Amino acid sequence: MSTVLGLNYGDEGKGLTTSFLVSQTSNPIVVRFNGGQQAGHTVNFGGKRHVFSNFGSGTLQKAPTYWSKFCTFDPISFFNECNVLTSLEVNIPSFWIDPLCPVTTPFDILANRTGEYILNSTVGAGFGTTLQRQESYYKLFVKDLFYENVVKAKLEGIATYYHINNHDLKEECINSFIEAVREVKHMLNIRDTSILKHFNPIFEGAQGILLDQDHGFFPNVTRSNTTCKNINDIYPRDTNDEVYYVTRTYLTRHGNGYMPNEDKVNLVNNQGETNKDNAFQGNFRIGSLDHDLIKYSLDCDKEFNHICQNKNLVITCMDQHPIDVDYLLSELKFYFDRVFISKGASFDNIEEYKQK
Repeated sequence: MSTVLGLNYGDEGKGLTTSFLVSQTSNPIVVRFNGGQQAGHTVNFGGKRHVFSNFGSGTLQKAPTYWSKFCTFDPISFFNECNVLTSLEVNIPSFWIDPLCPVTTPFDILANRTGEYILNSTVGAGFGTTLQRQESYYKLFVKDLFYENVVKAKLEGIATYYHINNHDLKEECINSFIEAVREVKHMLNIRDTSILKHFNPIFEGAQGILLDQDHGFFPNVTRSNTTCKNINDIYPRDTNDEVYYVTRTYLTRHGNGYMPNEDKVNLVNNQGETNKDNAFQGNFRIGSLDHDLIKYSLDCDKEFNHICQNKNLVITCMDQHPIDVDYLLSELKFYFDRVFISKGASFDNIEEYKQK
């Protein structure tokens, strides 16, 4: 099995790296093990470009997806992405999902787009509020979606949880949610993690280690574990496992929060940048790469990843902002079995770098 982890604040090129690994793996399945519908992983393949949120980044290459219980699931977002993929003439491969995935509702999204969440640079997709609500008595799981009356009753309770008293707004949210569930539930193959033994899993991380809820810089963190921690509860690990740590050649961050070395970085060939300033996340910030932060991220993952002996580094955006790779490696003082560099937006631009 292989794992893809971001070393920074997200946006490192995890979708690109996952697509590359799918191309190198027989019988792959992409496993999402953290985050949810707020991910934005860009893949270019076969003349098509797509930003994945609800599917693994091997979808254009016909690799199935497994959605673990550590990910939130939004039926409306899933339905919308299905329509986009269909418009691209993509035959959507199998989608397996854990029955205990927390479900995001329109009420979670409304709450996520107000108050303290905006100050902490939310994506606005309801991820954090969903997980916070799931800690209360007002729970909703993927397995519930197959019982419409159960869903309606639980949605009424969730509206009460958020103190939503506007009748028309409440009805609109419930009706749009039920309609989306009806459209997508036939695509949801409910299975526990035992299905993974029939494939060669590629675990695709979301966000970056510097946003980890335990190791990031509170309060500007994500509400999940962005290290290998969750994988240990999903799939048996062994010494042959491989981890691919991903970083751009420069640092990026959306919105508020600690970010050293923030300055003007001269970039070229970045017209296709997926990340933009937006109302919820705030400004898209860039700066010089911080070697100490990369070392810190590697150290944070170490305690959850001590079994794996094959650790690799993927450096993306060499075409946008070239750096001295040998100098970076000497500064990190970390042994990588293999180092890869990317000079473009598709996986055929990834090549192995010969370490000195």
